[in-house]
Amino acid sequence: MTAIEVTDLRKSYGSVTAVDGLDLFVETGEVVALLGPNGAGKTTVVEILEGYRRPDAGTVRVLGMNPQTGGRAFRERIGVVLQEAGFEETFTPRELLRLHAGYYPAPRPVNEVLRLAGLEEKADARIRTLSGGQRRRLDLALGVVGRPEMIFLDEPTTGFDPSARRNAWQVVDDLRDLGATVLLTTHYLDEAEHLADSVVIMDRGRVVAAGTPAELAARAGSGTVISFRLPSGVETVDLPMVGTERRVAGSDVEVRTTSPTADVAILSAWAVNRGLEFEDLTLTRPSLEDVYLDLVDEHPAQEVTR
Repeated sequence: MTAIEVTDLRKSYGSVTAVDGLDLFVETGEVVALLGPNGAGKTTVVEILEGYRRPDAGTVRVLGMNPQTGGRAFRERIGVVLQEAGFEETFTPRELLRLHAGYYPAPRPVNEVLRLAGLEEKADARIRTLSGGQRRRLDLALGVVGRPEMIFLDEPTTGFDPSARRNAWQVVDDLRDLGATVLLTTHYLDEAEHLADSVVIMDRGRVVAAGTPAELAARAGSGTVISFRLPSGVETVDLPMVGTERRVAGSDVEVRTTSPTADVAILSAWAVNRGLEFEDLTLTRPSLEDVYLDLVDEHPAQEVTR
């Protein structure tokens, strides 16, 4: 079943086009990361999917429903974690979660949500005493307390320290294991690479690439890099011809290649036959960051006022 189905989505603000004929398909149970520079249209797309913003044109279905007309039945099936949210400072996390749980027909137990969000020790502390990271965890807890089938996470780990980020990642992994579909926006590319089953990269209101992190890395224009240090007495002209590009800095050599397995084998056989050893031999495959930087226009997209 398709959890999100978007066809030819368009949205403009005055003379600025925020979303320009976007197509997006997300399968049920997937974690999908939506990436792109500021102004690429990500937030507009997410707000349309949540039903908070009306598109100018296109077809939008989330969980088989039109977010604009789904009403309460639609709201009960989704969870939303915004970039910023305000809380009543005199509540405790436990009290606020109990209140929000009452809005849903089959919410998660509050104690379970506190555990998922790593808020057990602060469950009965006043919200005004929570740190920024703990408030962000409370945002996440409120987004999942209704046992949503579809969860929108907008920059969910902004402000988290490394340990808290890892805990939040585990929450997302747990939600996937429970069958929830997650649409995640983030500027942390390592986060997308770790969490996402598939990645959608936007630029200037359009999808410029989509696929699993591994599939996108395989398409990277930079290719794989074989790095090593030349053995004593060996010149670069002595090396076998491998790769598509070679860079030399002193005795350090980088070979860019689209056939890393074959080229490493050729270099290794050449060295073994001469009784030589390549020091610091490493093979670096493209990361999601490499793909992102290759695909996204280096000129910043025009900002829009929503």
